[in-house]
Amino acid sequence: MRVGVGRALVASCVAALTLGGVVACGGGSLAPTATQTAHRAQVKQAPPEVPPTWPLSGEVGDVVERAAVSIKVDNERPARPQTGLEQADLVWEEMIEGGETRFIAVYNSMVPEVVGPVRSVRPMDGPILGAVRGILVASGGQDRFLREATDAELQVLTEDYKGFFRSGDRSMPHNLYVRPAEIWEQADPSHKALPLGEFHFAASPAAATAFAEGTDATQIDVVISAVAAPGWTFQPESRLYLRSERGNASHSASGVRLSAANVVILAVPVVNASGTDAAGSPIPDTKIVGSGRGLVAAGGKAIEVTWSKESVAAPVALRTADGSDVRLTVGQTWIELVPADGGSWTVTAS
Repeated sequence: MRVGVGRALVASCVAALTLGGVVACGGGSLAPTATQTAHRAQVKQAPPEVPPTWPLSGEVGDVVERAAVSIKVDNERPARPQTGLEQADLVWEEMIEGGETRFIAVYNSMVPEVVGPVRSVRPMDGPILGAVRGILVASGGQDRFLREATDAELQVLTEDYKGFFRSGDRSMPHNLYVRPAEIWEQADPSHKALPLGEFHFAASPAAATAFAEGTDATQIDVVISAVAAPGWTFQPESRLYLRSERGNASHSASGVRLSAANVVILAVPVVNASGTDAAGSPIPDTKIVGSGRGLVAAGGKAIEVTWSKESVAAPVALRTADGSDVRLTVGQTWIELVPADGGSWTVTAS
């Protein structure tokens, strides 16, 4: 008889559990305790853990609270090969006098030992870096351009500050270098925070907008001026675009081939700033606050985009034809500022 009752009890318990009920069987209780209930609530409410990422490259890492350091780097022939460009998160290429170009190499996730050759400030540097803020490093510059960079909330450090040195391997003005670690040590209290970021990044390479929605782009040839014509060739093994200067492979002083995970091209108005340089030449001024057309390449594919920058402090917004935000692939990004009048780019698919 006891056996029959036990079986009936077990059966009723099984039935109740199958129906989702909570019953007491054999003198015990299946009802959760107050501690268990609280724990389950915490588990349900806890958001998924998101690994920290560097704001200018999207890369996962042990993120350190430090500002962006943006360094003006020479790109005239006597300055090549440059030092430290391969460790920048962002590299902007801008046109200067005589159609030559100069780089703004922006560092945050990596601390290169040395960067250079370092050159002077130009009128567009403040607006270009307005969203990233942080510290601008240059050899010097005209007072008005230095003031404009300061007005863009940049801390400007020039050759008189600690960390600069001249190399005996090259002639002036192509021999000034800087040690970024010493620059970060001189950040004032309002220039120590992480940058907010410039672009959006995809969760995976396959989700990057150019790769997901673009067309094949094995070779990208850019014309900035009659003397500046960088090229980018996609290398499938590394999934990077390799840089060249007028058909000649570009390398860092360390021997590393210069490359980019993302190549962003913006067609920008270029006008002459008021006044001239020391040689009496007009000074080109890139108008980065505004809007225009562009191209984004990543993973061997490229997509046409529009760009806009609402103010000096605003980031550059990249959007597709339907207005969606462009997402880059994680890694280093080079931005080519191509004159809307006279500049061009050509995309080739093999």
